Amino acid sequence: MFNWGEDCKALIESIMEGDSKPLLDPVCRGSYTDKGSTDSLDRGARRPFHVEHRNIVENEPSERVSAEASVLSSRVHYYSRLTASSDRLLSPPDHVIPCQEELYVYSPLGMAFKVTGGDGGAKNPSIITIFAIWNTMMGTSILSIPWGIKQAGFTLGIILLISMGLLTLYCCLRVLKSPKSIPYIDTSDWEFPDVCKYYFGKFGQWSSLVFSMVSLIGAMVVYWVLMSNFLFNTGKFIYNYAHNVSMSDTEFGTNGSERVICPFPDTGDHRGNCSSGISGLYLNTNNYGNDTSDTAVFDRWWSKTNTIPFYLIILLLPLLNFRSASFFARFTFLGTISVVYLIILVTLKAIRLGFHLEFHWLESTQFYVPEFRLLFPQLTGVLTLAFFIHNCIITLMKSNKHQENNVRDLSVAYLLVGLTYLYVGVLIFSAFPSPPLSKDCIEPNFLDNFPSSDVLVFVARTCLLFQMTTVYPLLGYLVRVQMMSQIFGKHYPSFFHVFTLNIFIVGTGVCMAKYYPNIGSIIRYSGATCGLALVFVFPSLVHMISQKRRGELSWPSAIFHSLLIVLGVANVAGQFFM
Repeated sequence: MFNWGEDCKALIESIMEGDSKPLLDPVCRGSYTDKGSTDSLDRGARRPFHVEHRNIVENEPSERVSAEASVLSSRVHYYSRLTASSDRLLSPPDHVIPCQEELYVYSPLGMAFKVTGGDGGAKNPSIITIFAIWNTMMGTSILSIPWGIKQAGFTLGIILLISMGLLTLYCCLRVLKSPKSIPYIDTSDWEFPDVCKYYFGKFGQWSSLVFSMVSLIGAMVVYWVLMSNFLFNTGKFIYNYAHNVSMSDTEFGTNGSERVICPFPDTGDHRGNCSSGISGLYLNTNNYGNDTSDTAVFDRWWSKTNTIPFYLIILLLPLLNFRSASFFARFTFLGTISVVYLIILVTLKAIRLGFHLEFHWLESTQFYVPEFRLLFPQLTGVLTLAFFIHNCIITLMKSNKHQENNVRDLSVAYLLVGLTYLYVGVLIFSAFPSPPLSKDCIEPNFLDNFPSSDVLVFVARTCLLFQMTTVYPLLGYLVRVQMMSQIFGKHYPSFFHVFTLNIFIVGTGVCMAKYYPNIGSIIRYSGATCGLALVFVFPSLVHMISQKRRGELSWPSAIFHSLLIVLGVANVAGQFFM
């Protein structure tokens, strides 16, 4: 005898559970769910229903759809009930989903609303993408380009700048195209470390992370040295102005209103070049007025290497411990303003100082360096970091509205970056007054060749100081996210972990600012090291392996990309032996 009451109750309960209980129980389907292609299905699980144009009856903001489209929507709704929402077996594949501009959200009331905004609305035109890349690459390296040209020689420096720009552009294109060379896997969300992990396993993933950390921490060290420099000169300018001090520098320099100084005329590379030209120079004395004791106290507590690096800890260490860096991201536009002002400053200085050039191809003279010097690897190390954007180029180009123009837009961006470096480097080197100063006096930070009393340079230092103060926490946030997520699986595992990491980063910056405040050498060492893996080795190996798997690897391609790897190794070796 059947218990109809219980059976009806069970039937009603089963119907009411329809939205939460799938009609098909999940079963094991072998290795299907383990494949990387399911990543695309996961992103498409919540994609809107697509209504073809022929099924839209009226062309209005709220468009009525035909009966055929309604039936198709009901069919899709039925299939979605066959499996659980987390089961992607019956999810539509990517090739049947149209582009963003043709997606409509179907309403049960019979309406179709066109999808706007989202990722499609966040796309940028080519001109925005180009200047975003230009702004990202324009960093502290621009201050060391004139010094690098001096180290390599004027003619060889220009040749190396153009050559390194072309080589790094080619390797950057290889990075940009590397995810698309992987077959049968959706790589639309991949970054270059994911590509390295695919080809080289855990070694590729961790090594790319380590070299990326070298570039980021190296940049943070350079920032700390520069912030110490800019804060020192800014404070010195304010002190001298408040106490009516007309001459505050104690270095050798030129006469006239447009004064250029040589901070270390008798040390290092400057020895023997400037000492014999003292007749054309003058040495400022400590003309601080009657109260020299106050000046001595100020100099004791306002020292570029002994006190200023420690003062910065009070300001920057708390900022590094913020959970989010969104507040500081609002000030990234200051980087563009600072670079534009530097270009204007360089132009004005070149106009007022004029050009001072003599060409001596292999031998140095009293005031000029040869056109070709054996110290050229120091410039290649600086340029490797100056043109370095390889670890984030895939992300930047994803926002490009016309993906088919990625190669062109990236090439134009590199051209603008190269022209900017060339413009600043050539003008500063050419306008440096020789005689009476030697070209060897050009400092790793070319702003150090201008006295702290220079108003235009004071404005540049103040702008750069504020800009770096806002960018420094962003760099620390990137280091924390990449390192902590890889080691602990969380961006902010605990305050102790984050504070320990920040102490290490800040301590490194303080030590370098106190004992080795040479930003040119710091840039070239970190640039050559991170460039070895992320610019030369990994992009070349990935390209050759992908070509070999497709059966397209040729001997010229293998020789050329192997030569790139050799150049990367030689670039690192040259920093230690040249």
